[in-house]
Amino acid sequence: MEEFFHMGGYAAYVWTVYALGVVVPLALAVHSIADYGRQARLVEALESEAGGRIRRAARPEQDR
Repeated sequence: MEEFFHMGGYAAYVWTVYALGVVVPLALAVHSIADYGRQARLVEALESEAGGRIRRAARPEQDR
């Protein structure tokens, strides 16, 4: 079992890559969720300042 964890001398590289393979996606998910919350609060604040839900003007038809 010790040989498995030693990875034939490449343990430092292999375990670092495994750790990064877990940590980076988790950090990305946490950052994305936090950013979504910030953006949702910003939209709510802007809509309340505008007096209700902000609606976009209809886009004119484009000539084809």
